[in-house]
Amino acid sequence: MIADIHTHSTFSPDGKDKLTDMIEHAISLNLDYYGVSEHFNYDYDRMHLIIDGEEVPPIDEKSYFTCIRKLQKIYKEKIFLIAGVEYGYDHDTRSQERYLQATEKYKPDFIINSVHTCLGMDCYFPHYCEGKSKEFAYNAYLYRVLESLDAPYPYDIVAHIGYCSRNATYPDPKIHYEEFSDVIDQILKKIIAKNKILEVNTSSKTAGSPFIPDIDILTRYYEMGGRNVSFASDAHLTARIAEKYDLVCNALKKIGFQQLCIPFRGKRIFISL
Repeated sequence: MIADIHTHSTFSPDGKDKLTDMIEHAISLNLDYYGVSEHFNYDYDRMHLIIDGEEVPPIDEKSYFTCIRKLQKIYKEKIFLIAGVEYGYDHDTRSQERYLQATEKYKPDFIINSVHTCLGMDCYFPHYCEGKSKEFAYNAYLYRVLESLDAPYPYDIVAHIGYCSRNATYPDPKIHYEEFSDVIDQILKKIIAKNKILEVNTSSKTAGSPFIPDIDILTRYYEMGGRNVSFASDAHLTARIAEKYDLVCNALKKIGFQQLCIPFRGKRIFISL
């Protein structure tokens, strides 16, 4: 059984391939479960965030959900297609209210909660590191992740812990558990207490590890009693769907995990590693 439940198509502003092409490729790879989680960037909207010289355009929410609900019927005999969203966390109550309204209106099959913005910028880009020590930049990000766990909308997955390291310019960009153990322990403890799912994301770029969070943090999560993990390629084009799937599954098994967790309409599906 293969499941990749964090992916994007051209419905997201940074997606590269059409949704139908993404689904067809997932089928060709023999995926059993395929989750689409298009970006809802209400944090960007509030800050009028400029990326590559332009404001990031909003998703056409209605078109996305109209399309994917139809595709769920079309492909139901070929793949278990899950219609999800990725909410970019924002501390501002106006953004949080918009996420709550979107949840009620579209009733996504699952919700990914992500931190993309920190200190007034998207911390994915190298300029996030400019003029900041690694300790300061990463602590700011990690404490934002901790804050995001109390988001009022009913999210299922905590995404890509280590997002700020993907394009970091530090000599050692990896988030080492031992360097940030205090805040990481708080994050993991709250994920477990809230019964959320910790995502293992293979879009690590130059983060210093093949997936984020890395083995040291995943091991600590397991030691603390965490068992709910999901696999995410975070693919924005067909070529990356299910990338490093076997690598992640083998790493998780060595730690002690026995299954992946797939959220679907308030319930959970478990598949063996």
